[in-house]
Amino acid sequence: MSNAEFDIKKEAAWAISNATSGGSPEQIKYFVSQGCIKPLCDLLNASDSRIITVALEGLENILRIGDMSTQNGEPNPYCEDIDNVEGVQKIEALQVHQNNEIYEKALKILETYFVVSEQDTSMAPTVSEGGNFGFPAGGQGFGGGSGGFSL
Repeated sequence: MSNAEFDIKKEAAWAISNATSGGSPEQIKYFVSQGCIKPLCDLLNASDSRIITVALEGLENILRIGDMSTQNGEPNPYCEDIDNVEGVQKIEALQVHQNNEIYEKALKILETYFVVSEQDTSMAPTVSEGGNFGFPAGGQGFGGGSGGFSL
């Protein structure tokens, strides 16, 4: 999958995704040991929405098996593998994809298998009782240096 033309990569992705969907945990672990994670992650940048969905499905199936094989709160070993090939960043980027199915699948994978950090609210505006917006110390307010503005 790594060095082939796109059409061959696409067919291989379908085969891997189908195999991870119905394969045994041992078979899926074998595919992972043969290096299928990076090529699947690389396809997350494709322009073809269907192939992105197929790659996400394959990765999700792999992550599910990783969760099943862990014990006593051990981390999913495949999460690190995906992160090491910049797969997490690619999945995060898909949260703004125009295809809603891709967005939802990416979000589900991130929420289920990866630590999703809370949005940084340290620079979020505050609202006073009078309806004025203010920003944390160090930020510049709107409205002539008053530290806020009225609605």
